[in-house]
Amino acid sequence: MVTKALRPELAEARQQGLYNIGEASAATGVSAKMIRHYESAGLIPQASRTFAGYRLYADTDLHRLRFIKRSRNLGFSMKQIEALLALWSNKHRASSEVKRLAQAHAAALGEKIGEMQAMQRTLLELSQHCRGNQRPDCPILDDLAG
Repeated sequence: MVTKALRPELAEARQQGLYNIGEASAATGVSAKMIRHYESAGLIPQASRTFAGYRLYADTDLHRLRFIKRSRNLGFSMKQIEALLALWSNKHRASSEVKRLAQAHAAALGEKIGEMQAMQRTLLELSQHCRGNQRPDCPILDDLAG
């Protein structure tokens, strides 16, 4: 009887408000594969299991998965998300630390945007010099070849 309480059947788990991995995926928009990855990386706690071994997730896990997904959508790395989760979980945190992380990430994104815009300008300039005809000479390939 103790085992059953620790590892419920899926129907019992659902009655307790728990979700299997497919339901957690549907509710959060995070694929089952990524949920397992985040679990193995330690970003979410190890899931409890049903008697049959199915992973179970509570509402707090879903909330954490949504936090991770939003962070990933904003381009934060896994290491940065780990730091953000630690700050999020710490009710005594200083918001200045969160702000510092966000500003550093925004600055890094700005640098990447600048680099990509420079690449775009170069490609457009090279494209303007290429006739795009049936002849083999091509300034784009010449530039790439150095």
